[in-house]
Amino acid sequence: MATKILLVDDSATVPMMERMILATERFQIVTASNGEEAQERARSEQPDLILMDVVMPRVNGIQACKALRQDPSTKHIPIILVTTRGEAETMEQGYESGCNDYVTKPVNSAELLTKIRNLLGARP
Repeated sequence: MATKILLVDDSATVPMMERMILATERFQIVTASNGEEAQERARSEQPDLILMDVVMPRVNGIQACKALRQDPSTKHIPIILVTTRGEAETMEQGYESGCNDYVTKPVNSAELLTKIRNLLGARP
């Protein structure tokens, strides 16, 4: 069974790029376009990992990460926050929200795949 990854981003171009990166690894991709939808999809799909943008309307990635960590049905799912906001304060907020890792855009595909493999416990 393929590893399922939930991609959460309000921009159409970024998920397309991430899908191309992740397709090389034969991951099953499910998507959400905002933090609210991410919480619903995480509960219903039970992905193996979540890649989530930070800057989104209504519920941002940090708020959604906190909510996912408080929900018993999703608190175990590894979360990588993916964002253009690479400053220390935003990264600190991300880690405090409960994310497992943090990647800045533009995404380096080798770095992202390494972080995904590490979190999933796969060997390169």
